[in-house]
Amino acid sequence: MVRKNTPKAPTERQLRVSEEIKHLVSSALLTMEFYDEDLTPSMVMVTDVKVSPDFSWTTIYVHSIGKADEKIMVDALNRHKGAFRKIIGDKIRLRITPDVRFRLDDSFEQAAKIDALFDNPIVKADIEKKN
Repeated sequence: MVRKNTPKAPTERQLRVSEEIKHLVSSALLTMEFYDEDLTPSMVMVTDVKVSPDFSWTTIYVHSIGKADEKIMVDALNRHKGAFRKIIGDKIRLRITPDVRFRLDDSFEQAAKIDALFDNPIVKADIEKKN
């Protein structure tokens, strides 16, 4: 019996389109094809892109480099999502140009928490006992 709500892995085409969108958005941020005082090219890093199975929307995960306020950065990117959608539509041939939304990538903070757990003396002692 197969579950209907089991999430499927992305297809090869989704992965290719995601990677292409990642490159386009990154280069658009570097060249600053639009101006916003809340964005500077050195403070935004595109970490991941997820595309829906029907290519109708894409979620772009970003991370702040430096001391920038991440909420302000994501809000500024979402204000310009139409410009990013136009860039994507001009460069990638798809039946539908995906709607763009930006989200904050919190995987770096999660990795730091895991590293902190491994540095805990109790956890270190437990790991050494098992080895």
